[in-house]
Amino acid sequence: MLVCTFFGHRDCPAAIRPKLREILVALIEHQGVAQFYVGRQGAFDALVRGVLDELAAEYPHIRYAVVLERLPGKQNGQHSGEGSSHTMLPEGLETVHPRWAIARRNAWMLDKADYVVAYVTHSWGGAAQFVAKAARQKKKVIHLSGPSVIRKKP
Repeated sequence: MLVCTFFGHRDCPAAIRPKLREILVALIEHQGVAQFYVGRQGAFDALVRGVLDELAAEYPHIRYAVVLERLPGKQNGQHSGEGSSHTMLPEGLETVHPRWAIARRNAWMLDKADYVVAYVTHSWGGAAQFVAKAARQKKKVIHLSGPSVIRKKP
């Protein structure tokens, strides 16, 4: 099963939603992606979760998980995902110091991914670092902040 994950800045315009949806539909229909992992920090992750909720209703074979960086109850005002059947905490993250928890979670998601959908408009910060790491690892990176082309499988 092919897997997609997401990295983006906390702030992003809602205007990217149609392009995000188009890319995800193409990944599902033309590339066979059926599993998605998304974080829970900021507007980009919230936008992705909303689109994945819609697509899960249209494509019942796909699955997605909101990947937590720490145990529920320590959200600091973030979307907790509590009560959702779509949340998971990767094994071992419960022992990671909170300062490193998001980076360790992101590394776990990147390790599992075949595709990365990114919204990165500047070269600093965690999102930019993980998109660069994905490129170095030869993951297929699709940028929402620039032109994206997804080709059908031959």
